[in-house]
Amino acid sequence: MLQRPEVAFKAISDDTVRFQVNRAQVERSRLAREHLEDTSPVAPAVRQIDRTMELLDRVTACHSFVAAAGRTVPGLRDRQLSDDERVILHENVARVRATLDWIEQAVDTGKVDMDDELARLLPGQ
Repeated sequence: MLQRPEVAFKAISDDTVRFQVNRAQVERSRLAREHLEDTSPVAPAVRQIDRTMELLDRVTACHSFVAAAGRTVPGLRDRQLSDDERVILHENVARVRATLDWIEQAVDTGKVDMDDELARLLPGQ
């Protein structure tokens, strides 16, 4: 039925239908990947590549933060910040510090659950 362009156009105009189609595509991709992982002789190599890429993502995130701090912190030399600016920066530093503690905990224990304090500091998480 969806092979008829007018039907497909009308169906895809509906937000719920679009959401369901997206969901079906994601599920189909997940099943295909699971099948590949279960049946392919190269699956162990693919898993190792995935793990390496995930590690590189994490290392890159840390490197990006350190590089950005290295570029911006020297700009504070001889600068007088207003009380509001200091409060904002201190709040953000607290979030960074809590996030770094969370990362260390996840690395050491494998537990990635946030505690209540971190969840409070990172709204929307």
